[in-house]
Amino acid sequence: MYSASDTRYDKMTYNRSGRSGLRLPAVSLGLWHNFGGIDTSENGRAMIRRAFDLGITHFDLANNYGPPPGSAEEAFGSMLRKDLLPYRDELIISTKAGYFMWPGPYGEWGSRKYLVSSLDQSLKRMGLDYVDIFYHHRPDPNTPLEETMGALDAVVRQGKALYVGLSNYSPEETREASRILRGLGTPCLIHQPSYSMLNRWIEDGLQDVLDEEGIGSIAFSPLHKGILTDRYLNGIAPDSRAAGPSVFLSENEITEEVLGKVRKLSELAAERGQKMSQLALAWVLRGGRVTSALIGASKVSQIEDAAAALDAPELSAAELERIEEILRG
Repeated sequence: MYSASDTRYDKMTYNRSGRSGLRLPAVSLGLWHNFGGIDTSENGRAMIRRAFDLGITHFDLANNYGPPPGSAEEAFGSMLRKDLLPYRDELIISTKAGYFMWPGPYGEWGSRKYLVSSLDQSLKRMGLDYVDIFYHHRPDPNTPLEETMGALDAVVRQGKALYVGLSNYSPEETREASRILRGLGTPCLIHQPSYSMLNRWIEDGLQDVLDEEGIGSIAFSPLHKGILTDRYLNGIAPDSRAAGPSVFLSENEITEEVLGKVRKLSELAAERGQKMSQLALAWVLRGGRVTSALIGASKVSQIEDAAAALDAPELSAAELERIEEILRG
């Protein structure tokens, strides 16, 4: 029987999400990859248990995570029953809906029909009565925003979710969605955008909107699909994601120009006694504008490295300027 570490809350940092009462761990674990039906369940189980022992209380899923779609939620539900069920009230479990899940006109996007049906399916797969956060995964250009936000409000009132959030919404869409939700009495808790040293789009307006609206943020892909690690410093390894037929990372993204920047950043990380991945996480979390960095992992040691990134001193003004110079090229 699994028994959680008595020291699990000793070192993890917890940040308040916007102006809400909820605090999230500075590092959260996403189950986008490596927890699906094609993956080794015991490896996933070991990662979940180690994450919780390190104070990572937030586990992020979506209806389509796998592969195949839905299998990550099924796997997590099994791990929850085997190991974490006694600790349910210590966990933040999130899921999302927005991408394709089933055939026909009600199997994706943002209608009330799809969102409510999808959450019901997610709860059944995980064996839960409710999730802590339910996200709309992407904007729907053909459904009125009032309908989509009304569906998010409805699932909270039905007791199926405690909080709601957005993902991949533009600054303008976020502001309007927040206005609608606030009027309904279910404020938007959090926004989940992609963000890293190599992908800084949220700095162009979105972060300002989140600050103004009192919404937290959790950055996915803070290691930019693994490029901001030590993995590709000496080229593309045969067993890497970029070397295979991945739809998430292609060899064309790992240019010599990008690798040159990563090598210089890695030198700075070494001076700080960190790995490249740890520097990337520290950078995303700098200044307190990002509530949590959402990592993916394929082995326990990667989760341990991510949690250890919080042990280093905060980045100094000189180090931040040096990073900017490197990124400018």
